[in-house]
Amino acid sequence: MLTLFYSLSLAAQQADYKVVFDLTSRDTLDQKNLVRWLTEIGNANPTAKMEVVMYSKGLEMVVKDKSYVAEDISRLTTNKNISFKVCAIAMKNNNISRDQLLAGVDIVPDGIYEIVSRQKEGWGYIKAAR
Repeated sequence: MLTLFYSLSLAAQQADYKVVFDLTSRDTLDQKNLVRWLTEIGNANPTAKMEVVMYSKGLEMVVKDKSYVAEDISRLTTNKNISFKVCAIAMKNNNISRDQLLAGVDIVPDGIYEIVSRQKEGWGYIKAAR
């Protein structure tokens, strides 16, 4: 009976696992924590869908000459269930062009709208900050 309950609980937790992460921090500890969370969730539930939306100074996480986690981002972008999205408004405000971004990073018109849209679609929300 306990095994059946555990199996049903695990199945319920893994069903339709979708979460959007909101990163506005340039703090490297916040960025490293986010990489760890993505890795741990992906290992625990390979079908989990995760999206990282960066705006404000958070976009530095995926800028070639500023990222402290570039190798991790490169590894994570090979997972079809993980996406990295940068706000075009933040890019303009910080004078960042598309060619400065790490490979595999997408641009969305408005980072906040992207997060709100995901929440309307039933995605969970996590603010990536300490």
